[in-house]
Amino acid sequence: MAASLAQGDDAAAALSGAAPGIALPAGPLRFVHADAAPAGEAYEAFIFRTAQVPTRNNLHDFLNGLVWLHFPRAKQRLNALQAAEIARAGIGATRGPLRDALTLFDENGAVLDAPAALWQALLARDWQRLFVSERGLWQEARLLVFGHALLEKLAVPRKALTAHVLWAPDPGRAIPIDDAAIAAALQPAHLAAKPFAPLPVLGVPGWWPANEAPGFYDDAVVFRPPRFPRH
Repeated sequence: MAASLAQGDDAAAALSGAAPGIALPAGPLRFVHADAAPAGEAYEAFIFRTAQVPTRNNLHDFLNGLVWLHFPRAKQRLNALQAAEIARAGIGATRGPLRDALTLFDENGAVLDAPAALWQALLARDWQRLFVSERGLWQEARLLVFGHALLEKLAVPRKALTAHVLWAPDPGRAIPIDDAAIAAALQPAHLAAKPFAPLPVLGVPGWWPANEAPGFYDDAVVFRPPRFPRH
C-alpha cells in the first residue's frame, strides 16, 4: 500500500480497499478525498455522520488511515467522543479539556504497559532511573505508538521526539495492548484530567542505537528536569 502511494496512487482509494469489514455506527468505514466534507462541518462530526474519513495524498493522512485500519475500535471511540463534544458545545475558539486530550492522543499518543517502577520514574522525570538504573525493566515493558503525527515524525527520527503516554499496566504481562484495550482506556473523565506523561521515545532502550552511548541522557534540552511547584 505504501509503495502504491509513493508511485502517486490515490491514498483514499488504497486505504478503502484495505478496509472491508470495518463498520462504524454510520456504515462501513471508507476513506474519501479531503474535499468530500461540506464546508462548515467539523472534520470529526463528518466522520461520525458518514463513516467517511477525509484523506489527502500525503504521509500524515495515510498514516492516520493505517491507524484506523489497525485500531478501528480505538479510533471510533476517539471520533465518537469528539463528535459528542462538538454536538454538545459546538466549535469555538478553544476545544476544551476533553477535546484537547482526545486530539493530543490521536495525533501524538502512545500507550505504555510497564512495571510501576518505570511509570513512577517517568512521572518524576527521573531519566537516570528510568533509562539507566532501571534499564533492565524495559524488557518487561511494551510501548505502542498510536498517534499518526508521531509516526510521521519518526520517519525522520530526531532525539527530541516526544510522545504523550498513557499507562496501561498489565501485572501479568499476558494481555496485549490491543485495539479493545486502548478503546476501553479512553474514558472522558480520565482524559480530561490530562493523564499523559511526556516520553522522549528515542530514549527507550532498543529504539535507537545512540542511546547506548554514555552521556546520552545528560542532554537537559531533551531530558528535562522536573518542574517543581512554586510556593
